[in-house]
Amino acid sequence: MIRGARPARMIAAAGVSALLGAALLAGCATEAPARPAASAPASAPASPAPSPSPTPAPVGIAATAGGASVAVHSAPEGELVDTLASPISSGAPLTFLLVEDRGDWLRVALAQRPNGSMGWIRASEVSLARLEYSLVVSTAENTLSVYRNDELVEAYPAATGTGGTPTPLGSFYLTELLEPTNAGYGPFAFGLSAFSDVLTSFGGGPGQIGLHGTEDTASIGTAVSHGCIRLSNEVITALAQVLPLGTPITIE
Repeated sequence: MIRGARPARMIAAAGVSALLGAALLAGCATEAPARPAASAPASAPASPAPSPSPTPAPVGIAATAGGASVAVHSAPEGELVDTLASPISSGAPLTFLLVEDRGDWLRVALAQRPNGSMGWIRASEVSLARLEYSLVVSTAENTLSVYRNDELVEAYPAATGTGGTPTPLGSFYLTELLEPTNAGYGPFAFGLSAFSDVLTSFGGGPGQIGLHGTEDTASIGTAVSHGCIRLSNEVITALAQVLPLGTPITIE
C-alpha cells in the first residue's frame, strides 16, 4: 500500500486530541472519590452499597502475537494452512480480530486475500485485549464515523474510492499504524485487513487498503481515491492517538 513508511509508536489514549470531542474526554475521566456515609442509628438497617456500573461489553477483541510467528489452521486441531511472522513486514505486531472463542482455539479474521478470510489459531500463541472503538465508513456519503462502546463520538468527511477503483465493502480491522515518509499520505496511515477488488498491486504493494491523511484537502468528502480512505491530517493524527490495532472498521 505505502512505500517508504515506518511503524508508528502507539500513543496512549490519555493523549486524545480535542478533535474527538468532549465525549472521549468524559469517557476517560476519573470519578471523584465518594465521601463516607454518615453512621446510621443502631436500630436502622444499613443502606446497601450501590452496585458498580457494569463494564460495557467490548465491541471486539484484538489478538496479538506473543512470539515470532502464529500458526493458522483450517479448523481446531485441523490442517496447518499458513504460518504468519510477527512483526509483519512493516514492523507492526501481528494482530488479528477475534471472531469466535473456543477456549484453546480462536477463530480470527485474517489480513489477506480474499477479503473476509478467516482461520483458527491457538489461544496460547496470542494475547487478547478488549476494544472500545469501532469505525464505520459510508462510501455513499463519503464519511467516517467513530464510535466508542457503540455510541457515536463524531463523523468526519472522508475521501473514498472512485467508480473504477472502489473502496471494498465489508467488515475489516486495523492491522498496522505507519508514519509515511513519502508524500501524499499525511502524517499517519493505518493499514486495513481489506484489499482492493480491482487492483492486485499498487505503488509496489499488494493493493492493501489504507486509512490515511492527505495534503489534498479538496479531495476530502469526494469519491476520488484508488480505494483508500483519506481523512484530513488533523483527524488522522487524532485517531492515531486513540485507536489500537485490531479496531473493527465496517465499510458500506
